[in-house]
Amino acid sequence: MNAPSTSHLLPTYARVELAFERGEGVWLTATNGDRYLDFTSGVAVNALGHGHPQLVAAISEQAQKLIHVSNLYRIPEAERLAARLCEASFADLVFFCNSGAEAMECAIKTARKCHAANGQPERFRIITFEGAFHGRTLATLAAGGQKKYLDGFGPVVDGFDQMPFGDLEATKRAIGPASAAILIEPIMGEGGVRVVPHEFLRALRSLCDERGLLLIFDEVQTGVGRTGELFAYQRTGVVPDIMALAKALGGGFPLGACLATAAAGKGMTAGSHGSTFGGNPLAMAAAHAVLDVVLADGFLDHVRRCGLVLKQKLAEIKDRFPSVIAEVRGEGLLVGLRAVVPNGELVDELRAEKLITVAAGDNVVRLLPPLIVSEAEIAEAVRRLERACTRLSERTTRQRGTAG
Repeated sequence: MNAPSTSHLLPTYARVELAFERGEGVWLTATNGDRYLDFTSGVAVNALGHGHPQLVAAISEQAQKLIHVSNLYRIPEAERLAARLCEASFADLVFFCNSGAEAMECAIKTARKCHAANGQPERFRIITFEGAFHGRTLATLAAGGQKKYLDGFGPVVDGFDQMPFGDLEATKRAIGPASAAILIEPIMGEGGVRVVPHEFLRALRSLCDERGLLLIFDEVQTGVGRTGELFAYQRTGVVPDIMALAKALGGGFPLGACLATAAAGKGMTAGSHGSTFGGNPLAMAAAHAVLDVVLADGFLDHVRRCGLVLKQKLAEIKDRFPSVIAEVRGEGLLVGLRAVVPNGELVDELRAEKLITVAAGDNVVRLLPPLIVSEAEIAEAVRRLERACTRLSERTTRQRGTAG
């Protein structure tokens, strides 16, 4: 079916003239029949790829029984999923919602309410870091602090103090009587796949403990196996008090979660927060299926192994094409190529090779294959990258020759 000549969608996306009608594993088939290797995964969402039989079966079976009920009643599937997430993490409590931005909103509210419950309602400010991206709501935009996303939306929500990336001394100076928490992504995905040094995260944990602040990790993009551990914090030796999840948690079904320790979540009592759709039976069925696969013996070993293979092959490409790629970043299957050419040009050339990727800040191109990707499929992706880099390198050489 052809798209209408005039779209009635609000034009908030600069969409590529490309549409997909089906997918299988790490492959997508466009409406014109062309097959694409998917190294975007819906921006780190489709952890199990497309059409995974366990995920499809779980959603189909649940949809035939019960799709949605209200949180006014018990939802046993949600109780069981919360227990699984807590067993696999630091957390004692979980709130389910529908997206990463909502999970972050809950994390912010949880941190503020914790201090209020402890008799310190004046402690509501949260320290964040330049280059971060925490969502598109008014509060999460304020937390990210990026002007290009804030312009035109009126007064910026108060309560966030942004520090230079990795600047511990500035962070210490920013803490005052109104400080409630420090919020950070263990790996800044949208911000350019910048891996936060583990020693900096350890210093933040110590600082929070010393000053009575809560440490919040935004694992919306890094969580549920993307880095080779179930959660990225498990690679760092640093345990947060509150953590936001989404993206891969539902395998493609909209789902977010805010996890907290009992101490951090003590203020979130009946009526303090809510979500109409959060934790409904269909979303829970999808998440249980995802966890069944990701927590199976050997799965995360596979992710770690494929992550190493990918980075090794990308390092070779970087060495061969220094006029195109300056740096390889990331952990597991969250990998970034900091480009020398404009990153949009590299994304376009890769799409011409039927390999779809996604741009990020700091002139980076992200490679986010489904976690089920094989080493053979990684090798194929790298061959396509090599061809794209060859064209871009030759173009750069010609442009320099013309300029000279």
